[in-house]
Amino acid sequence: MASSQNVGTALPQPQVREVPGIFRRMACFTYEGVLLFGLLMIAGYLFSSLTQQRHALQGRHGLQAFLFIVLGIYFVWFWSRGGQTVAMKAWHVRLVNRDGTAVSQARALCRYLLSWLWFMPALLAVWLADLRAPGTTFALLGAGVVAYALLARLHPSRQFWHDVVCATQLISSK
Repeated sequence: MASSQNVGTALPQPQVREVPGIFRRMACFTYEGVLLFGLLMIAGYLFSSLTQQRHALQGRHGLQAFLFIVLGIYFVWFWSRGGQTVAMKAWHVRLVNRDGTAVSQARALCRYLLSWLWFMPALLAVWLADLRAPGTTFALLGAGVVAYALLARLHPSRQFWHDVVCATQLISSK
């Protein structure tokens, strides 16, 4: 005797999404950096104007905190409203939840905070070794970014580790 449940209805199949290659994701990362340079210059000018900052080292921790918040607002806003920043739109990359739905603000904030894993090991090494040379700092940051990007090759779907933890993924939006 056949069961009347699920007769004639198919279970939804998970949608297969194309994961953008590492080159495209890193090109997007680089383009994002160029765009953020302008955003941070404007935000820094705003901060120095509002606080009457006259010297770059005066109030630098306040400036760093302000810029951290500005970056957070930028990423959380774009990721939770359409899943794409300006650079991600240019490179046809979209951020979605693991099930393909839109990312919430809370999840976008979690991803923003965890995305600092790109830089934290290198910044910690610079701080612990008390390095002062800008060239050394940038070299360590560059090596850290490359190493973190290569870690994505260890994941079965080639996602970055902060995406794995946040249950998000980068997909092609073409």
